[in-house]
Amino acid sequence: MSIRGLKKKQPKTFKVRIITVDAEMEFSCEMKWKGKDLFDLVCRALGLRETWFFGLQYTIKGMCTWLKMDKKVLDQEIPKEDPISFHFLAKFYPEKVEEELLQEITQHLFFLQVKKQILDEEIYCSPEATVLLASYAVQAKYGDYDPNFHEPGFLAHDELLPKRVLRQYQLTAEMWEEKITAWYAEHRGIARDEAEMNYLKIAQDLEMYGVNYFPIAQNKNHTDLLLGVDAKGIHIYSINNRFSPNKSFEWSSIRNISCSEKELTIKPLDKKAEVFKFFSSQLKVNKLIFQLCIGNHDLFMRRRKVDSIEIQQMKAQAREEKARKKMENQRLAREKQLREEAERAKEELERRLFQLEDEARQANEALLRSQEAAELLAEKAQIAEEEAKLLAQNAAEAEQERQRLEITALKSKEEKRLMEQKMREAELIAVKLVKESDRRAKEAEHLKQDLHEAREAERKAKQKLLDITRLNYLHMAKYPQYSPGDSRDANFDKGSIKLDLKDIDLKRLSFEIERERLDYLENSRKFEDRLKELKSEIHALKLEEKQAGLYS
Repeated sequence: MSIRGLKKKQPKTFKVRIITVDAEMEFSCEMKWKGKDLFDLVCRALGLRETWFFGLQYTIKGMCTWLKMDKKVLDQEIPKEDPISFHFLAKFYPEKVEEELLQEITQHLFFLQVKKQILDEEIYCSPEATVLLASYAVQAKYGDYDPNFHEPGFLAHDELLPKRVLRQYQLTAEMWEEKITAWYAEHRGIARDEAEMNYLKIAQDLEMYGVNYFPIAQNKNHTDLLLGVDAKGIHIYSINNRFSPNKSFEWSSIRNISCSEKELTIKPLDKKAEVFKFFSSQLKVNKLIFQLCIGNHDLFMRRRKVDSIEIQQMKAQAREEKARKKMENQRLAREKQLREEAERAKEELERRLFQLEDEARQANEALLRSQEAAELLAEKAQIAEEEAKLLAQNAAEAEQERQRLEITALKSKEEKRLMEQKMREAELIAVKLVKESDRRAKEAEHLKQDLHEAREAERKAKQKLLDITRLNYLHMAKYPQYSPGDSRDANFDKGSIKLDLKDIDLKRLSFEIERERLDYLENSRKFEDRLKELKSEIHALKLEEKQAGLYS
């Protein structure tokens, strides 16, 4: 057979996208498949055995409709799209979730759907209950609360409360998180499936849980009522109140439900009771209400009958699974407890080790400090010893200085005495010099007077000589033939020699007087210098004596 022949024999298919609460799947379906074939394929893919609660929902012309199981998929009024989208949702709700939901996947799907309905405000829930439900949702998602791991802000990206509750109370996200975490911390040790079951057990007691609402009218012209269908029966509500029904028909009290075009009739089991008739706006709505009534009534009757072998097997498996999970959870709890105890013991040992290390470090630091203190004390002792030596040396030097000062003082006294003696001698010398100076002055006066007299005698002699000479010249001129001139010349020469000698004696005497005057001036200058030196030495001795007195 050729490949073309094989291709021709392959059935035609169309694509379908199945959207669950938390995932999407795509399948290829044969053209002849009925709704049940597609539904069974999805249930097998999910591992779901409790199929009677679920259905495939789609939206057409703004109305939500359930896929019929006994008709072909393509023959039904479904959206013309590729792939065709269906939502896999719970169509019917259990009366008691803990008894009826056997599989964990069933329980998980119900938990996700009910949680979404509460957050989307399709099911009304009080603010206090929403916080408690949110804490169970957090426990199911994150496990046990750990303050070291679940730090503030870890719920910032999770949608846990309806917007109506957030608007009703002016609280910050941190405040809501604190309230949820307070409950969350109390759920320690609860497994995920148990947390989800606790969530559903609280949610099933809410008034709007599992109720499908439809607008109806008691006559053909007015739509002033709501009809609700749930697992317990049919309820009639006023248009503005979905919590408290005006009238209820339990499934056990209903004898028959009939549907004809837009009219729906409910016949009570009590034949004397009034038959309830109502109208809907569309035939499709009547058919949808009729399907839901049939399905909920079948499940109601099924719950009150003996379980089939399949259900018994499933319940037995569920009990075994719960027992196994319970044992597993207990084992895990024991292991967790042992691990926590081991971690606490480890932390205690680490703390003790750290404490011992800290004590050892402190002891080492104390030892180092003591060693440093010992070294410092040794250094101080050495410094003290050196200081003692230095002080001894200073004391010795001070003693030497004291002795030196004493000697200096003695020398100063001796020098003072000598200086005083020298001063007295100098005063005596000065007196002598004054006397000598007076004597010399007087002698100089006498010499000056003698010199004056000698010069006066000289002047007179010269005058007399000049007179004699002039007379001789005049006589010679008068008597030129006089011969005894030689003898007169000789006498004249002798007289001039005597005059020259006398002149020389005068000059020598003048020179000696001048020399003695210079010697006197020189001695006077030296004496003044000596007096100045003596004064400076006396002043220095006085200063040394004052310093010696201050030092002592």
